Amino acid sequence: MSIAHGPETVVLKPSKPTSLLAALLLHPGAVVSTGYLLRAVWDEEPPATARAALQTCVLRLRRLFEKYGISATTIEAVPGGYRMRNDTETLDLVLFRLLTAQARAAAGTAEELYRLREALSLWHGQPLANVASRMLQRDAVPALEQERLRVLERVCDLELAAGNCHQVLVDLYESARRHPVRERFTEQLIEALYRTGRQAEALAEYRTVRERLREELGVDPGPGLRRLELAILRAEELGPATRAEDLEPAPPRPALTAPGRAGERAPERAGPPPVPGFAGRAADLRAMSLRLTDTGGPRLLVVSGAPGIGKSALAHQSAYEGRRAFPGGVFAVDLARPDGSPLDVEEARKLLPEPGGGGRRLLILDNAAGAGQVLPLLPETGGATVLVTSRRALAAAVATHGGSVHRLDVLGPADAFGLLAGLVGAGRIAAEERGARELAAVCGYFPLALRIAAGRLLTRPGLSVADCAAWLAEDPPGRLALAEDPRLSVPEVFGQAVGALAPPLREAFLRLGSLDPRSGPATAVGESVLEQLVEAGLLEDGPPGEPYRIHDFLRVYARWLARGREGAAAPLPR
Repeated sequence: MSIAHGPETVVLKPSKPTSLLAALLLHPGAVVSTGYLLRAVWDEEPPATARAALQTCVLRLRRLFEKYGISATTIEAVPGGYRMRNDTETLDLVLFRLLTAQARAAAGTAEELYRLREALSLWHGQPLANVASRMLQRDAVPALEQERLRVLERVCDLELAAGNCHQVLVDLYESARRHPVRERFTEQLIEALYRTGRQAEALAEYRTVRERLREELGVDPGPGLRRLELAILRAEELGPATRAEDLEPAPPRPALTAPGRAGERAPERAGPPPVPGFAGRAADLRAMSLRLTDTGGPRLLVVSGAPGIGKSALAHQSAYEGRRAFPGGVFAVDLARPDGSPLDVEEARKLLPEPGGGGRRLLILDNAAGAGQVLPLLPETGGATVLVTSRRALAAAVATHGGSVHRLDVLGPADAFGLLAGLVGAGRIAAEERGARELAAVCGYFPLALRIAAGRLLTRPGLSVADCAAWLAEDPPGRLALAEDPRLSVPEVFGQAVGALAPPLREAFLRLGSLDPRSGPATAVGESVLEQLVEAGLLEDGPPGEPYRIHDFLRVYARWLARGREGAAAPLPR
């Protein structure tokens, strides 16, 4: 508990007056009986002189209020007890409850999420942390925490329903860890992981909570969690995200089976979910669609490009839009661990789907480290069309198995603006169009950087887009990171790409970053080195007359990395 007076904030010390103040503030505007206050202050064992001492505590509080410019009549003595009249200007708890009421009134609109986020921003640490009363800690604190958790659950439901699965993971990881027996947070976390293509992590979360519930409480997960696990195991498409209070047990959806007797129709396999907030890339999607739906076309397709440029998003969105061409199902295997290190071939082989009938199938091999990881897997894909994402073009795989390579570039300004609008909200972005375009430029039009910036805006509803852009512009590579997830961090993702290079190539990349943008990379290093950097996704083939170019944002990162190494005398990432 604290008192804010202008720029000054006074944190109250644990004392009997502080316990008395807490008991009154927990019932704003209501008469609190003397008996309740005595039990709150003296923990149900008040001395014979407690009533006189209570009056002394009230007097001390009034003097404290007067010192900080608060009316001395804030605490009223009324028949049977005392009362404090508080409003939204004087007590955060009153404002929190008003905002949640406004959110309920705006249910189903963008206003609801904004109000709930604003309400949650009022919480700072554990409630009543400096209140010594054991009675209030036992009775009031859990009730206050339940109020906050209900709002947080609703916020996560709304974010999931809006497709903001990446952004809400930050809240859900923390909430699921801190409240392991509150199954809804775990259910939301598993759903968000699955919707973002991280099936293995989603199943691992389910199994962790199942074992914890069995060991600590002797119970199995509830029907919502069990139903979600079954959907993941069957690779089903989840329906629209639902509100926590709307969740009711439902029968499991039918699994895909082999075709039945003549005249019978096998249950339809649900396709992959769309990519949350996907925007733009119309030409890329058209090109991918033509290749995926061409039954006589190549069985191997590669999407390559710089780290963080949106290869996985394009692959998964293309699979979603072309899912009807694959009646046998769409499957995805992430060839990288959460820390970015590649799976070995045996680990990856165990994740491949079992061969099956039902028609043409699509297999996405995501985040491939190179041809050496992919080539041993291709003979075991059972004739499926294979879509691989990699920073490398996988020339060896394409040369031996045939196929096509789709090289991905950064977003155009209009598409970058559309991505921000889809993630943050069209109204908020349109209201600050100039700031949004500045933010897109600061992010180098890289989808990874744009999603990280959107995550900061979503968790700070009071932050203007222009202020966010200005803050990031001071140190774009260093500040474009969400610490809770290494996959949403420019230093982590770019660092993995640079760390995978041989030492001479790393030095060449840093040297290219130091060049004047108007000079060609070929003036600094040999062509064979440039070709290897192109293959690694850190350099681009340019138009005739200027065969190589480096993205401006990668140039900024290379300079940032070089400065950091010089300042700390540290080696490059490996």
